[in-house]
Amino acid sequence: MPVWGDVLVGVVILVGLIGVVVQVLPGATMVGCAVAVWGVVTGGRVGWTVAILAVVLTLVAIVVKLVVAGRYLQRQGVPSSSTLVGAVLGIVGFFVIPVVGVFIGFPLGVYLAERVRLRQHAAAWRSTVASMKASGLTILVELAASLLVATAWVAGLLLR
Repeated sequence: MPVWGDVLVGVVILVGLIGVVVQVLPGATMVGCAVAVWGVVTGGRVGWTVAILAVVLTLVAIVVKLVVAGRYLQRQGVPSSSTLVGAVLGIVGFFVIPVVGVFIGFPLGVYLAERVRLRQHAAAWRSTVASMKASGLTILVELAASLLVATAWVAGLLLR
């Protein structure tokens, strides 16, 4: 792969890492795909090893984040329907108030759904806080996996 290709992959990794933290882009998927493509194009033992590692780590992160968040929310008594309402309002918020709307829409959606379901402010607020904590856990899982994938890419660059 030419140097400009390596630079392009590095830029996509950087944008993906920002996307993991800001939750506007599918960051972990971007990082995993960029590194997997780099590995396939680079070829050889190092390239294919890095590509397989990127795909496996990204898929594991997706599964782990869903399981961890789901179990956490289940233990806190927050139903999936409230999280779904939060996700929908987060998406709507993203388009109504670009970039920051998702950070307003998601908790507002969870709060409103839980307020209707529980009919108490305090209980709805606890569910909203639990949902935000679960979101934070998913960000940490994605970030850890994405950083491992990025590290594998750097190691692949050095070893090829």
